Parts: sequence; structure tokens; C-alpha cells
Amino acid sequence: MSLDDLHLTLRNLTLDDYPQLESLMDAVYHDIGGAWSRHTIEKLIESFPDGQVVIEDDGRLVGIALTVRVDYDEFTNPHKYDDLIGKREVILDAPEGDAMYGLDVLIHPDYRGYRLGRRLYDARKELCRSLNLRAILAGGRIPQYHQHAEELSPTQYIDRVARKEIHDPILSFQLANDFQVKRLLRDYLPEDERSQGYATLLEWNNFLYEPAELVLDTRKTQVRVGAVQWQMREFDSVEAVLQQVEYFVDALSDYKSDFAVFPELFNAPLMGLQNRAAQQDQMAAIRFLASFTEQFKTELSRMAVSCNINIIAGSMIEVGEDDRLYNVAYLCHRDGTLERQAKLHITPQERRDWVIEGGDDLQVFDTDAGRIGILICYDVEFPELPRLLAEQEMDILFVPFWTDTKNGYLRVRHCAQARAIENECYVVLCGSVGNVPSIENMEIQYAQSSVFSPSDFAFPHDAVLSETTPNTEMIMFSDLDLTRLTMVRNEGSVTNLKDRRKDLFDLRWRDWSWKSGADLDES
Repeated sequence: MSLDDLHLTLRNLTLDDYPQLESLMDAVYHDIGGAWSRHTIEKLIESFPDGQVVIEDDGRLVGIALTVRVDYDEFTNPHKYDDLIGKREVILDAPEGDAMYGLDVLIHPDYRGYRLGRRLYDARKELCRSLNLRAILAGGRIPQYHQHAEELSPTQYIDRVARKEIHDPILSFQLANDFQVKRLLRDYLPEDERSQGYATLLEWNNFLYEPAELVLDTRKTQVRVGAVQWQMREFDSVEAVLQQVEYFVDALSDYKSDFAVFPELFNAPLMGLQNRAAQQDQMAAIRFLASFTEQFKTELSRMAVSCNINIIAGSMIEVGEDDRLYNVAYLCHRDGTLERQAKLHITPQERRDWVIEGGDDLQVFDTDAGRIGILICYDVEFPELPRLLAEQEMDILFVPFWTDTKNGYLRVRHCAQARAIENECYVVLCGSVGNVPSIENMEIQYAQSSVFSPSDFAFPHDAVLSETTPNTEMIMFSDLDLTRLTMVRNEGSVTNLKDRRKDLFDLRWRDWSWKSGADLDES
């Protein structure tokens, strides 16, 4: 048969199709009883019409998929095919069930080789997602097992099929369609002599499934990020800096952004409120800058609430309880709460000139627009940190940075883009620009703020969602689809997180509670 002769249509089954369905089922299932009765098919269509799918070629029925709804917990336990059948051979569809159960998929012998079975399976998957059901289950016969039963147990046979050492027309096909074997079913169809009564319980997991309680919470999946490529400039007061900050926050809020992002140490020009001579003492100058942090935290938190936007408040210098200095990013939630993430890796310049210390804590923050992480500039060059965050299901990594030269910027950029790919997340870079010769250590800045994505078909070909004009003060917007992250993590061309060889290596965060004087378990 030529491909040019095919005119295929995918549609739902109707009772008018029964004569063709009966003929096809009798031909394919001649060894296990043949076709269902007209009464059985009629009741199945009445109960779950969307679940009955056929492929026709110019009016000829050439493929069929029959499906019912079931309770997931019940049918992931051992069961038999007869558990799906009620009185008078009525197939038991459960309208309130949270999973689909594949009864039959069959293709006319003349149409095998055209991957029509895959079309039917894909239709089932789309239906499962559209109905927000948990999974598709199926009891899969293993019709070639009788040829190997003398030398292989059923589990050994299944393992050999999974490793493609044996081809089984049903199990091999189901494994190729992303179904996983969950258990072996005994006496599933006792009359199935070729399978010797055995079957596999197969499951395709709907990773987009949202339990009812989460659906009611209307979890956000479309997130808008607004970043400020901030120009460092001289200011004559703290109020002038905060006025400029509020201008940008208000503008980003007007464009319905969920996040407003500022660069690392964006309020550093306040060191210029001292004269040049006073700035020569770098330790005194940076402590002078730290004296404004509490005021900025208060005002930025107020802006987050009043403008209804989450603010990644770049970073600021904080004096810790130990009187040491830390470079800290603040997350101002729009509900008024405030969280912090200290810079963990300190650059040689920060350590030498300002004697800044590295923090000890790393966490993922739950927000109303996804799970996020924050790494300040140099931290993104250490791949262990984003991987630890990715293991906590981080969606978006924010990287406020401050670099003086282009090669410094490119270190941050290239590492950030690698983090997006290897951790299958979005990464938002936000930096500062401008030259302020009158302030020590602020002579030059270089930045091109950007938003990076994983590298796969659902994203731009270069994995860059947005970027600014280099060295120009401006705002940048990017819309992030969190559902695409779920898709790429489960069904991407490659699945970096899933494919890690945890049998060869692992990564863990050490317990630093002893530094704060907490008691440790000595066992």
C-alpha cells in the first residue's frame, strides 16, 4: 500500500462502527474470545465517549483504542481483567476515577508498519492530560512468552524484552511509548495461553497532573519577570536612590510582572556620599554603605506590597550578628514577608578590599510564581550550588551580578547558561552599567542582562529568551512558562536531571549548625 493512498482520520468511536469493530476484533483476538458484544460497546460509548478512539482510512476502520476510567489506587494493586467487567459484560467505567485504563489497542494487519498505534497512544495521553487524570494504566499481555517459558521466568522475560534482547509485539511497543512496568500480574487472562496467563501492569505517568486541592489553589504556570539593568550614577541622598528604585518597580508592576529584579550591590553609589578622602578607607566605606541596608529592606518590602510584585532586591551589604560583613540578596514577597540569601563564594577583591565573609545557607524559596533560587554573581560559577537547588525542584534561578569588564561578565554569562541547561531551569541575569569615576572601586561596569532557558525544541534555538542592549540602562521583560520545564524534564530530547548516574556519585549539603552553637547529634 502506498503512503499516497492513505487518507487517515482520528475520531471517536460511534455505535455505527460496530460491524467493522467486530470484524477487526474477531480477526486480531481470535485466540482469546474475539470481539466484545454490541451491547458492551454501546454501554462503553455511553459511559466514556471521549475514551473510545478510532482511526479510519476513507471510511474503513483500521485502528481502535478502547479505554475506561478507574481508581488509581485500586488498579495499581494486583488485579485481573475480569475486575473491569460487570454483569452482562458491561465494562466498568468509573466517572470519578483518577486514572485511565487501556483496554484494547488493535491495528488492522494491512496497516501495520505505519505507526498508527503510536497515534492512538498519543491521543490517549492528550486525553489524560486534558482531563487532569493521574496516569494511564494497562494490563499488557506478553504473547511471545510461551516461546521462552521453559528457560525464562516471567520477570526474566520482561527484563530481556526491556533490554531489547527479545522482541514482544505488545510489551516492546508499550515500553517504546514511555510506559513503565510496575508489577507482574498473574492469572490476568487465564485463557491467554501464549502469555500463560501472565501480564504486565504498565503505567504512563501524567507529570502535569494536579491533585484537586492544588487545582483549587490555581498554581501559576505563566510567570513574567522584569529586570532592571541599573545604571550606577552619583546620588546626593538615600531618598534619591529609593525614588529611582520605586520608579522602576512601579513601571514593572504596570506591565504585570511577577518579579522585579535588581543587580548586585545596586546601592553602592551611596558610598559617594562620603568625600573621596574618606573612601580611601575601604573598610570604613563599605560599613558606611551597610548602614543604609535596613532602610532599603523596609522600603523595598513596602514597594513589593504596594505595587503587588515580588522584588529580588539585588544585594546589599549586611552587618551580621558577629559584626562581620555579608553580601546578601533579599527576596521581598508581595505579601510582605522578607527572606534572604547570602553570597557564599566571595571574590578575591571583595575579600581583600572589604573583608566580606561568605554565608553558610542555601535554599529554594516558595513564591506565588514558582520555586526560585538566588545566587549572587560569582556563586553561579560553582555548579554544585544550582544542582543542589535543582534537586529541590527550583524553577527559576535569579543571578544579580556586578562585573567591571567584559571578560568578567562573560564568565558569569557562560556559567549561567550552562546552569540553565544542566539543571533544566530558567536563569535570569541582572547587572549594572555606567561609570562613576568619583567613587572608589566603581570606575567601570559592564553588563548585558539576559534570561536563559534549557536548550530544547520548546525554547528558542539559542536558549536565550531575552537580553538587553549592553551597557545601557533599561528594563527587560520575559514570560516564562513553567509547564515547559515540566515537559523538558520528563520528555525532552535529553533529560539531564533524570539521567544522572547517582549510582556513581552524589552531592550533599554539609551541616553547618555547629557554627551557630547548636547541639549536634553525636550518634
